[in-house]
Amino acid sequence: MSLQCKVKIILSNLSSQKVNSIRKALEPDNVDFPESLSFQIETIDNSLVFTFQGKGNIRSLISTIDEVLEQTQVVLRVTS
Repeated sequence: MSLQCKVKIILSNLSSQKVNSIRKALEPDNVDFPESLSFQIETIDNSLVFTFQGKGNIRSLISTIDEVLEQTQVVLRVTS
């Protein structure tokens, strides 16, 4: 039996500029994911919703989430 995990992270109260900047920064990295991992970005009103899913190696999922949040934090610092 393989471990499956789904994680949603919601960043709310963002300006449209920040939403667009974050999406543009993350989209190039959102390709060629291993089959065991997936990452989706949704824009809902003034919020971004990140949905991560992983099967098997939970460390890989955690590493991916950490990397996305680090990149997001950099974008937020630059656009502030």
